[in-house]
Amino acid sequence: MIQISNLCFSYGSRQVLHNVSFSIPQGQFFAVLGMNGSGKTTLLKTINGLLQPAGGSISINGRNTAGMTRREMAHQIAYLPQTTIPLDCSVFEAVLLGRKPHLNWQLCDEDLTEISRILELTGLTGHADRTVCHLSGGELQRVAIARTLAQRPALLLLDEPVNHLDMRSQLEIMALIRALTGQLGIVTIAVMHDLNMALRFADGFLLLKEGELLATGGKELLTAELVTAAYGLEVRMHQLEGVTVLLPVSAC
Repeated sequence: MIQISNLCFSYGSRQVLHNVSFSIPQGQFFAVLGMNGSGKTTLLKTINGLLQPAGGSISINGRNTAGMTRREMAHQIAYLPQTTIPLDCSVFEAVLLGRKPHLNWQLCDEDLTEISRILELTGLTGHADRTVCHLSGGELQRVAIARTLAQRPALLLLDEPVNHLDMRSQLEIMALIRALTGQLGIVTIAVMHDLNMALRFADGFLLLKEGELLATGGKELLTAELVTAAYGLEVRMHQLEGVTVLLPVSAC
């Protein structure tokens, strides 16, 4: 479980996160939603320790991250930013980089076994010897996710993991993220802009507005009224073949 209590962050005199508090149990995939500038990416970076909070606490499975070294943090948290640069190496070697927090002077059987397991889980076994630079966008994102999972984290942080992909790849990657979150028993938090994609795949939502947590909860949380309050946009919600679809009407 991840527990965030009264988390605050400021860029100089400008406060960006205001007393944000929430908890997410293991095996749950939560989407962070909100307008540009609402503090979504800042929230991920603060949880990951890339930004130093001005106040509050972050605990993973009962342990406060404030007392962790960077290596210990890497054992607990994996972070995938919005953009990744393709490496001139094989898929196997790229995923192996995720084992860095666990590596000693040389590779051991445990490392090789873990990489083989992650490649299988992410559908990359048949691509292990391919050069990363020659992969499609969807394949490249699978490699990036596999590399983060090679850390064996308790918490996976993803910043806009599918925005740059085509429609089919978006659906495949989102389905993969949701499946692996439950299968591995981790917590996944992903910043997302596509509310319909979030509605389809996420177990729950963190809705930010101007750095404050407007609401958090499961699928029942995301009502048309709440979306209007967060985005200043009139919307309608419909059921289409069992899938909830949100349609924008007009700006308020």
